Amino acid sequence: MPRRKRNAGSSSDGTEDSDFSTDLEHTDSSESDGTSRRSARVTRSSARLSQSSQDSSPVRNLQSFGTEEPAYSTRRVTRSQQQPTPVTPKKYPLRQTRSSGSETEQVVDFSDRGHLTGKHERHFSISGCPLYHNLSADECKAPTERQLRYKEKVAELRKKRNSGLSKEQKEKYMEHRQTYGNTREPLLENLTSEYDLDLFRRAQARASEDLEKLRLQGQITEGSNMIKTIAFGRYELDTWYHSPYPEEYARLGRLYMCEFCLKYMKSQTILRRHMAKCVWKHPPGDEIYRKGSISVFEVDGKKNKIYCQNLCLLAKLFLDHKTLYYDVEPFLFYVMTEADNTGCHLIGYFSKEKNSFLNYNVSCILTMPQYMRQGYGKMLIDFSYLLSKVEEKVGSPERPLSDLGLISYRSYWKEVLLRYLHNFQGKEISIKEISQETAVNPVDIVSTLQALQMLKYWKGKHLVLKRQDLIDEWIAKEAKRSNSNKTMDPSCLKWTPPKGT
Repeated sequence: MPRRKRNAGSSSDGTEDSDFSTDLEHTDSSESDGTSRRSARVTRSSARLSQSSQDSSPVRNLQSFGTEEPAYSTRRVTRSQQQPTPVTPKKYPLRQTRSSGSETEQVVDFSDRGHLTGKHERHFSISGCPLYHNLSADECKAPTERQLRYKEKVAELRKKRNSGLSKEQKEKYMEHRQTYGNTREPLLENLTSEYDLDLFRRAQARASEDLEKLRLQGQITEGSNMIKTIAFGRYELDTWYHSPYPEEYARLGRLYMCEFCLKYMKSQTILRRHMAKCVWKHPPGDEIYRKGSISVFEVDGKKNKIYCQNLCLLAKLFLDHKTLYYDVEPFLFYVMTEADNTGCHLIGYFSKEKNSFLNYNVSCILTMPQYMRQGYGKMLIDFSYLLSKVEEKVGSPERPLSDLGLISYRSYWKEVLLRYLHNFQGKEISIKEISQETAVNPVDIVSTLQALQMLKYWKGKHLVLKRQDLIDEWIAKEAKRSNSNKTMDPSCLKWTPPKGT
């Protein structure tokens, strides 16, 4: 639980400074004798008490804390040793840290003691000083005549409204609501005083003006999501598309997310408190692949519904064609992570229907922006086809593909075909055989061959041209990436196809 902040003018046991005089009268002389025989350290609270009560105390000012050789007395300061002496005006050094990191001391006169709330005789921080806010201690302790007159005026204005609504007024409100529904504001007459209603109107007007200024500055666009950035782990990511987060979160402009459980929050403080008690260090589900620091978890949308929904909402911020948000139960999610000493960090994922009639092996695929252009996208695609090979099926991604998805798949299909042609030693080649060996759909194979200009129609037959220049180019790229670990190893997969899901 968060530790409560102690009041500036309160003692260590919760009593205020104003009660010290009464406590001093009831202290026994044996208390001072007992404490003199004990050697104890001086706490911060006793140092503050001795400092505020007497000037000749052996304890130094608060600025001595943190120095290398504090000149503290070895005996404990008790209440019986504090004599109620008159407080004299003193000057305390106020430290102000500049942007350059250097510290300068500025002397501020605290002779007019008081607290900004008026509840305490003394203050500890600069924000509680009345002089800092151009006020005096008396103005904080008691309201002025002007404030009292204003308070009486507001009370009279609030008494003018009737205690209840008449039958005619209730019928008028119901008729207005039935006529206009949610397109008009409900009638607010006689629900509160005219004074409070006027305050409400002014607040609405100021909020509308602030939003209009943001719109004119280009920070808010009509019909788009107001979420511009998300704090995700140690990264701050700019969003690309609209995501249907709840309105109270979408209008903030900035979301804070736990990178392990994917819960979204409104502020940095809430995120910090959540991370202190969050026990998740990896996605839920079964770890079906591990090689080095790379792992893949299989998450069932039916068993871990909240996590999968949060994952879909996060993915929609970076995908244009995604439509799945909340109906996650018919899908399996394969989440790729990178492990370090703090946990398994999200790299990307792809979802897959449990029972696909069109043999789609990927419904949605995403690589997080901080891991893009590093080979992880092709690893996810390769892993989806690796699962299809284990299932002894031919797979294909669900259409329509996003722009980045189409580029990634075209690049992957190209490498698969060039690798197959490089290793092929026969004279006749079959599209069906390529499909069965690579688990790539024949339609995708034909479209890739056409894009590479390797498929020709000659004398009533379709011919596959073995372009050696493209194969040599692919071999050169593979040689450069030979030391890279961005490849999937089928021997590291520990997975059996799910049945009856």
